[in-house]
Amino acid sequence: MTVLARAIEVSRRYGDVLALDRVSLDIRAGELVGLLGPNGAGKSTLINLFVGLRRPTSGTVELLGGSPRDPAARRGIGVTPQETGLPETLRVGEIVDFVSAHFAGREDKGELLARFGLDDLVKRQVGGLSGGQRRRLAVALAFAGKPRLVFLDEPTTGLDVEARRALWDGIRSFHEDGGTVLLTSHYLEEIEALAERVVVVGSGRVLADDTVRAVRDVVSARHVSLVADELPELPGVLGTERVDGRVNLMTADPDRLVVELVRSGTPFSGLEIRPTTLEEAFLTLTAKESAHA
Repeated sequence: MTVLARAIEVSRRYGDVLALDRVSLDIRAGELVGLLGPNGAGKSTLINLFVGLRRPTSGTVELLGGSPRDPAARRGIGVTPQETGLPETLRVGEIVDFVSAHFAGREDKGELLARFGLDDLVKRQVGGLSGGQRRRLAVALAFAGKPRLVFLDEPTTGLDVEARRALWDGIRSFHEDGGTVLLTSHYLEEIEALAERVVVVGSGRVLADDTVRAVRDVVSARHVSLVADELPELPGVLGTERVDGRVNLMTADPDRLVVELVRSGTPFSGLEIRPTTLEEAFLTLTAKESAHA
């Protein structure tokens, strides 16, 4: 498959802060890739490098066979950053016309607005739109120039459930027609709903690059917490820590872990099992990556 965007051993520093640490990643034609990670993981920095808004401190970034700094390459992409500012006095239709005029090929305005549930707002001034409507417009503009590759950074921020699903449908429609998408999110359910391939980033590194199911198995882990002096080696333990006299074990299979614990004859008390947060799962992945470095 044709590689449309590529990062090769890319690092990016902002002063003393290492935002990306030797990241390598290929985005291939026809993929819908979810870039998943907690806030501050490096997701936005990676997109900024791909679209030419930042340069890597080291390493190489390629876009559509050329440099992300080349305007000719950038005309083949669409982008919605995390934060956008649109002229408040312009009407929705006028903004679509203005953005579309920068491209040789352009989407039909009516079809584009309908795809993202904005067709009844074509004559509305941006200043009169709700926050969710503005966000949907910002995402729609990424598709105005018939791009080969679209980068969407936290596209559903501020949207209610209905608006989020309408936006998902618009993204799916583009992908089903052969388009390529890289979108970021810290919501696992959003990545599950859209992506085929998931790249997990944390602390500036790629921690996992796999199918949705494989990544879900990691981030759907559970905490098994108990009081015990010593524990035997138990199966499926992803991480262990002791806090205030309790042992906290992270595992994808808590039932098996508890069965093996009982079979071992190890004395324990105060058993608790609870879901882990997505943030905790990322921290576990980060800790495992650091241990293997």
